[in-house]
Amino acid sequence: MGKEEKKNITIADVAEALGVSKTTVSRAISGKGRIGQETRDRVLKYIEEHDYKPNVIAKGLAQSKTYNLCVVMPGDYDVVDLTFFQECLFGIQEIAGIMEYDILLSICKNNDISSLERIISNRKVDGVILMRTFVEDRQIEYLQEKKVPFVTIGSSNYTGVIQIDHNHKSACKELTSIILMKGMKRIALIGGDENHVVTQSRLRGFREAYEKMGEVIDPTMLFLNLDNHVVIDKIVEEVLERKAECILCMDDAVCSRVLKKLREKHVKVPKDIRVASFYNSSVLENNVPSITSLSFDAKELGMVACKTVLDVIEGAEVETRTLLPYEVVLKESTK
Repeated sequence: MGKEEKKNITIADVAEALGVSKTTVSRAISGKGRIGQETRDRVLKYIEEHDYKPNVIAKGLAQSKTYNLCVVMPGDYDVVDLTFFQECLFGIQEIAGIMEYDILLSICKNNDISSLERIISNRKVDGVILMRTFVEDRQIEYLQEKKVPFVTIGSSNYTGVIQIDHNHKSACKELTSIILMKGMKRIALIGGDENHVVTQSRLRGFREAYEKMGEVIDPTMLFLNLDNHVVIDKIVEEVLERKAECILCMDDAVCSRVLKKLREKHVKVPKDIRVASFYNSSVLENNVPSITSLSFDAKELGMVACKTVLDVIEGAEVETRTLLPYEVVLKESTK
């Protein structure tokens, strides 16, 4: 006779064998609800002896959980930003996988929350990670209204929001201070959508560096809310006409375009003008000359955000704001 296949036992099998209800077995597994210690011990001992492994659906029913997380990713990003979001997602997935959670990805374009609303109203997830924050943020307002556990990757001005971010203000302050200390006075700041909180943080760091050094910002050298390559190209030409000594770029996408325009005009970096970026990426790493920039660990950001939202789901106490470290990487472009 062939060997009998091992049957996966269910909650109903455990209940029948011990003469208790399926609810009692569920409470013993979840650790929630009123159940005597002796009964819980009996159930757990039987489960261990018979190698019972509840599947995610059964486990979810027992604990009123889906074992899914929603990650909301912006739909309006530049191609060079993709590396950042990929690294963040790798970090989120690594922690989620360990904790037996799956990821449901939602794309949010221009603060459109229709996809997020559908996911939440259908009770498809236990918690949410927002990968971009806005000054006026419909995502946050909706999740707070619905009392859904969530964290943001990036800072927020809304009260009660659990935020995981890099210390952009401090980083930009330090890099700007270094540029000023090198004797460069005519600095142009290019890029940044002021609707994004990260832009506000970077701008504050830039301003604080000037205050610290006792220098005055030339408002005509600030160029924000640049939404396309054509506009950036025109700004680079204007900056060169104004004899700027250094171009500070708000992020790697802007920096990449600035460098391309400078090459087209045969302007040499750092001989003719210096360039630095408030965000580093693989796109900039291969540039010649190498670019002075701020380095952040995007994967760590995702890992910490995922661990934090899982703690929130479990009702654990967490820090309202966690700021992760950065590194100032000085390269040839500002020599």
